[in-house]
Amino acid sequence: MHAEAASRLLKFVLIPALVVTLAWGVMVVPSRAQVYPERSITGIIQWGAGGTTDRVSRRITPLAERALGQRVVLSNMTGASGAVGMQYVFDQRADGYTLLYAAENPTIYGVLDLSPRNFDEFEPINLFARSIPVVVVRSDSKLRYLTELIHLAKQQPGQIKAGSTGIGGVPFVVGAMMTAVSGVKFNPIPFDGDGPAIPALLGGHIDFHVSVMAAVAEHIRAGRMRALAVIDNVPADVAPGVPALGQMMPEYRPYLPWGPFFGVWVKKGTPAPAVRRLADAFRPAVASEDTREFLDLIGAVPLNLSGDEAMRWVKQWQSVTAWLLHDAKATQKSPEMFGIPRPARK
Repeated sequence: MHAEAASRLLKFVLIPALVVTLAWGVMVVPSRAQVYPERSITGIIQWGAGGTTDRVSRRITPLAERALGQRVVLSNMTGASGAVGMQYVFDQRADGYTLLYAAENPTIYGVLDLSPRNFDEFEPINLFARSIPVVVVRSDSKLRYLTELIHLAKQQPGQIKAGSTGIGGVPFVVGAMMTAVSGVKFNPIPFDGDGPAIPALLGGHIDFHVSVMAAVAEHIRAGRMRALAVIDNVPADVAPGVPALGQMMPEYRPYLPWGPFFGVWVKKGTPAPAVRRLADAFRPAVASEDTREFLDLIGAVPLNLSGDEAMRWVKQWQSVTAWLLHDAKATQKSPEMFGIPRPARK
């Protein structure tokens, strides 16, 4: 081949072909983030086995696994109101292979001075649901209404024995709500969770307990406990005939509805394709009939929120709870230090 012909072949045929081949390769060879997940995923549940966060997470995750095409291996990592598990996930790479299954507690770690971590350092994949707290007494208690409990607490300040599951737990926050609104104080008796607190109530060792509905619904149905009120503005279908706090006492409405929530998160910085893949897998899992029936059974309200919508919901919850605790003098630091705005009055 003459030199000129060879040059024309190289210029007009081979080089353009090479460019096209390389460009096609860039288009068809996906990045590692685009093929996510390539292997099994680790899921860290920041609360113990058998609790509501654990039960909800283990019910929903197998449904998401089918969409992901990979296993999500769940482990419970407890301690410091969930801060130990959250710190572990924060210390891992932001690659979508370590998920955090969390409840609401990280929103108030700062004001309670429990941990430097918070949800601003994570991306919400899905907020599964919120649970409805309920005030319960033993079925033979002389207390039949929440107003009677508050009246008795005013007569005997610091004497009425209340179950406590630690700083930032459901009884802690609802107790702070009653202190802020009704000016009452109880005698908190500490337990490691609802698990040991409920037998203590049934055994007559405490006068009342504030629990999530999931933990006491069966005792209420069986007549072993009496529900005085649900911590909400409207009654709950799962507890027919039980009055709502906001209906009985409108002065509580600025803080309602209130209740713990549960969801799954990844560390901020996780590649967007992985975040989308996870969100797309969990959304139909939460919306499934199986999940709906389970949430109804335990008295939880479905949320199924992700992305910015989830973060707005979390920020509103944080604003209400942090200022509620601060007004009840239950915080270590002011919400203002963390830029948490005071909630608008309803």
